[in-house]
Amino acid sequence: MKRLILMRHAKSDWSGGPSSDHDRPLNPRGRLAATALGGWLAGHALEPDEILISTSARTRETLAGLNLSPKINTQFLRTLYLAPADAILKTLRGAKGACVLMIGHNPGIGMMAEAILTDLPEHFKFMAYPTGATLVADFDITDWTDADWGKANARHFTVPRDL
Repeated sequence: MKRLILMRHAKSDWSGGPSSDHDRPLNPRGRLAATALGGWLAGHALEPDEILISTSARTRETLAGLNLSPKINTQFLRTLYLAPADAILKTLRGAKGACVLMIGHNPGIGMMAEAILTDLPEHFKFMAYPTGATLVADFDITDWTDADWGKANARHFTVPRDL
């Protein structure tokens, strides 16, 4: 079995500042949400052994707020910045860990969450996949190269407002 934790970055700051979307940081609410999501992961004993993350400032800040072990194999990938679902799945197929955390952006991350599952969570925010949305899904596979659409079972889903 392989486990995927699929997370959209926390709430970003739209008040100006950086000249590029890639460099946009989290706002104060986003930083609090990232910390809450880290507590939620710890409370469910969900610690990844590999992290695949977009290179954007807001995904990096989200990861920092989770307060995970710095020893986790982490790859910052420009290809995950605003990636469509098919590119996210392609990246996942190259993973090596048993439990992989991916942090990215909508619409791709939400479309990926929907497309990999056999049954969707009944959470009213799942289809919107708002900032900080986090899905934990299990694949009945032994190698990530076998990950595919409609092959995962949802174990948990949360959004920061639930925490």
